[in-house]
This record gives sequence, structure tokens and C-alpha cells, in this order.
Amino acid sequence: MSGDSSPTNAAPMASPTTRELVLISGISGSGKSVALHALEDAGYFCVDNLPPELLRDYMHLEQPRYTERVAIAVDVRAARSLPALVPLIHELRQEGINIRPLFLDASTDTLVRRFSETRRPHPLSQPDGAGTTQHALIEAIELERLLLAELREVSTVVDTSTLRAAGLRAQVRDLVAVPHHRLTLVFESFAFKYGVPLDADYVFDVRMLPNPYYVRELRPLSGRDEPVARYLSEQPEAAELLQQIEVFLRRWLPALATDQRAYVTVAIGCTGGQHRSVYIVEQLGQRFADGGATLTRHRELDAID
Repeated sequence: MSGDSSPTNAAPMASPTTRELVLISGISGSGKSVALHALEDAGYFCVDNLPPELLRDYMHLEQPRYTERVAIAVDVRAARSLPALVPLIHELRQEGINIRPLFLDASTDTLVRRFSETRRPHPLSQPDGAGTTQHALIEAIELERLLLAELREVSTVVDTSTLRAAGLRAQVRDLVAVPHHRLTLVFESFAFKYGVPLDADYVFDVRMLPNPYYVRELRPLSGRDEPVARYLSEQPEAAELLQQIEVFLRRWLPALATDQRAYVTVAIGCTGGQHRSVYIVEQLGQRFADGGATLTRHRELDAID
């Protein structure tokens, strides 16, 4: 009889199920329902408006079907529980749950227009006999921004001000598709005349570069088109600016990664968001593609498409 009493036919221990949570929050009217539906189509089990105090119990359910890939939306209707949500995110990460907080935002003017079009009341508005006035609506939006400010700081922000539903769905799918343990660089072009993106971590102004808009044959094209790219690649200022932005980002990206940042959005702006900023974003996307996950967006072009 052998002295080794361990069973010879024992089944290998199953590795614990990886639990992934996309936590969707944001300002009312910014598109949380659209984002949740996009994740449902991508195979996530989705729960809308779960009270934050139930989040830990839910993620520790024994049924993997409900917790392996789950998207949960929380909003300001759970205002009393919101202060505990940010510490809870850190605690759940320490318990081995992969959490991606996404925060949807939009300009106040955009939100006012959306509420006016849908005629839905804001969750924080005080109804009266004559309905909610625009002034009261703006006050409710600003109060909501204040209540959600801490949660916004620890989340990846998506500015939906100029996005159609299809564009928002695509952005959400792109964000959750990249590996959760890697820092993702998002390069986004925009037009200063329409405002700086709300989701920008860094903003670079490239309006000092020669403008292809003033070259007649280049005007109807964009920075993604070869003639515009060739024109700008021949400008010494464009090459110098690209090099300086790249050096800056490579210097500070390691520090951002150790700060447990999941996404960094680098916004590049020019006057119309069609030529110079688009070209610079495309070039940066290529230069950083070999170092990790990168995404490119073109706010004004995507809005047209």
C-alpha cells in the first residue's frame, strides 16, 4: 500500500469565474439606456437602476450567468447611496471583480434640448402645476453634476453631446472590447468652434498649422484622405508638433498606468475638426498602436456620418 494517500483520479480544481462589471452612470439624458442596450446586444447581462447598496450582493451571486459579464446602470435616483459607491468600486476590485466605470455626459444645452424634445421630467426637477421650466431644469442638471462629480472622477467619461445613438453604441462597444488590464489611449479630433469635448483628459490645439481648408482641391476632403495627409506631412510644423505630443505622452503614460487609469482621452482640436486635427489623430493612433490599446475618434466627422 502506497504511503501517498492523495487520490490519483482527482479532477483538477476549476479556476474561479472571472467577473466583469461595466458600471454605467452619468447625467440624465446623456444616453445611459442606449449604452445599456448596446452592451446587452454584445452579450452582457444588463440590470437597470440597481440600488448601489445591492451591488456587492449582486456581484457575489453564485450563478455565473448573471455575474460573468454584467452591465449595471445606476443614476441619481439613488442619490442617498451615491457617496458609498466610489469606495465600493475600489473594494470590489480588491475582491477580484474587473470593474469598468463608464460615465456618460453631455453639454447642458444638449441636455435641455433633449428633455424638451422628449417632454420627460428630470429626476431631480420639482414638478408644479405648469410643468418644469427651463430654469428649473438647468438647476436640476447642475445639481446632478454636483452629486455625481466624485463618481465621474473615477470613470471613463464619454461625451455624447454630438453623438447619435449609433455612434454611442459603437463607442461603448469599442471601450469594453479592449483588455481591461491595459491602459487605453483614445485620440479624438474636434472643432474648437463647437466646444472642447467633455471627456478630454489632455487637449492640444493644432490651429497654428497650415490649413488645408484654404487649398481649394483639399477643402472638401478630410485628414483621413491621402491628399490632405500628404499636404500636412510636408509641413515642418506638423512633424515637429507630432513629435512633441508623442514625447509628452510617452513621458507621462507610465505614471498614468500606475495610477490605475483605464482610459486616457487625448483631444486634438482645430477650427473645423475636418483636416488638421483629424490628420494628427490618425498619425498619433499609428505611432502608439504598437504600445498598447488605442482608439481613434473624429467627433465632427462622426457626427456627419
